[in-house]
Amino acid sequence: MESILITGANGQLGNALQNICRNDNPYFFHFTDIQELDICDKGELNDFVKARNVRLIVNCAAYTAVDRAEDEPDLCFKINRDAVRNIGEVAAENGAKVIHISTDYVFDGQGNHPYREDDSTAPQSVYGHSKLEGENALLSACKDSIIIRTAWLYSETGNNFVKTMLRLGAERDSIGVVNDQQGTPTYAGDLAKAIQTIWQSVNFIPGIYHYTNEGVCTWYDFAVKIFELSGLPCLVKPLQTAEYPTKAKRPAYSVLDKTKIRETYSIHIPEWEESLDFVVQSLKFKVQSLPSPPGGSLRFKVQSLP
Repeated sequence: MESILITGANGQLGNALQNICRNDNPYFFHFTDIQELDICDKGELNDFVKARNVRLIVNCAAYTAVDRAEDEPDLCFKINRDAVRNIGEVAAENGAKVIHISTDYVFDGQGNHPYREDDSTAPQSVYGHSKLEGENALLSACKDSIIIRTAWLYSETGNNFVKTMLRLGAERDSIGVVNDQQGTPTYAGDLAKAIQTIWQSVNFIPGIYHYTNEGVCTWYDFAVKIFELSGLPCLVKPLQTAEYPTKAKRPAYSVLDKTKIRETYSIHIPEWEESLDFVVQSLKFKVQSLPSPPGGSLRFKVQSLP
C-alpha cells in the first residue's frame, strides 16, 4: 500500500484532502500539521518519511498571511522557501515524489490574458517572492515534483472570503468590495479532487501546472454572487483598489490558464458559480425559531457559521 504524506492538513486544502481520502483505499495517508511534523526541521522530516516509507509528499503547508508577510519576511521565507527545499531534498533522498501548492502571486498581475505556466514571473510582494523561491528550490532539489499554482481559495472550513461575506452580509445592510481585481475563485474541494486524480494517474509528469475553477470575475462579482445564492439582502458597493489600501500589493489580474492540467490529466474543472453554489448551500445560516413575543410575531435567532 503506497504511503502518502499530506502536510498542512489543518488548512482549507488539507481538510478537503482528508474528506476525499477517506475512501481512497489503495493508499495509506499521513495527515500532519505543525503539531505532528515540523517541515522546517529537515532531520525530523527525513526521519518521518523514512520511517513510514513515504512515496509521495503533498505539501499544503504555507505562510499565507499576505499583508503580515511584509513585516515578517524571515518567517515567510522560512516556511514558503526553506521548508519547501527541505521537502524536495528529503523526497529526492528517499525516492519520493512531491506535489506542492503555489500561487498566482508569483506573477505581477499586469497581464491581459490568462497566465500560462511558462509566462514570465515577477512577484510584487514578500509573499509572492517567497512562493516563487519555494518553487525554484523544489524544482532544483527534486526532479519528480509537480507544482500547482492556484488562486482565491475558499471552502467550508477555515477563514476565507465566502465565509467572511456570509458573516458580514448577515450583520450589515451594505458592504464595499473591490471591483478592479480580476481572477477566479477556487473551491478547495475541486482542487483536492484534481490532486487526487494526479496521484491516481499511471503517469506522474513533473512540472508546473495551474488550477482554479473556470470563469473570470472580480471580488465584487464574487460577493454579489455569494449574496444572490445565500438570499442575504446585503447591497454590494464597488470600490477601487486605491480606496482599500493594503500593505501588500494585490494582483490586478490573476486569471490562470488551466489547459495544461486539463489535457495532461483529463481533469474536469467546474465553473466557479457551480462550486460556489454548492458551498453556500452547505454554509447557509441555521435559523432557529424562538418563542413568540407578545403580539404573536415570530422572532428568529441567526446562529454563527461553523
